Amino acid sequence: MTLSTTRYTSALWEQYRSGQTPVIPDIKCKSPAEGGLLLGRNPVDIAEQLVEAGARTLSVVTEPEHFDGSLELLQRIVEHTKVPVLRKDFIQQKSDLIETVDAGASAILLIVSMLKKEQLFQLYEDALSLGLEPLVETHSKTELQIARELELTFVGINNRNIVELELDDGTVANTENLISYAPSDAFILSESSIASPQDVRRATKAGAHGVLVGTAILQADDPADMYQKLSATRG
Repeated sequence: MTLSTTRYTSALWEQYRSGQTPVIPDIKCKSPAEGGLLLGRNPVDIAEQLVEAGARTLSVVTEPEHFDGSLELLQRIVEHTKVPVLRKDFIQQKSDLIETVDAGASAILLIVSMLKKEQLFQLYEDALSLGLEPLVETHSKTELQIARELELTFVGINNRNIVELELDDGTVANTENLISYAPSDAFILSESSIASPQDVRRATKAGAHGVLVGTAILQADDPADMYQKLSATRG
């Protein structure tokens, strides 16, 4: 690993060691479960407000069909915020990684359940060679065991099932149940189903270093205030 490929988690570790809980705001235009999330607001403006409120990193969903995302949105947020940005999408091939680099992202989501093992491993190596830090997302013990065969710096435990487009009733209990199988030296991120400081406390008490929150922040009357309430919580 080089400094360029760990820029994203370096920012998260710095925030974690300062005593805050790293909360990654997940900028998405809509969700399959909740529908539209922007409520007429500009997502770039929201991203800027969240960075001003203390967010050290951001996540942007670029998948168009179910989440109304785009690479153009990713690029605009990168240009306007100047913090490391994670691209979330259903990445399948090296060309997806190249366009991610071209859009200015620092990290890329690789979902174990969406990829064959050999495909995951190849994309992981390709991402590193292009200067991207992979967030390897898991949802089960089996998926974590596969992920552990890689030299991970960044691992996610999704509390919902992305194969079902996160329409299931996931809870932070999935993080609590699986975290003992996660690599001890990676930054462990609890994703989805986090809606309150109590949920953040549960995730961090279980051992997660940070959380990724989209819907709860975007649905708040004041997303920046909601971000600050969540990041002030440590289990």
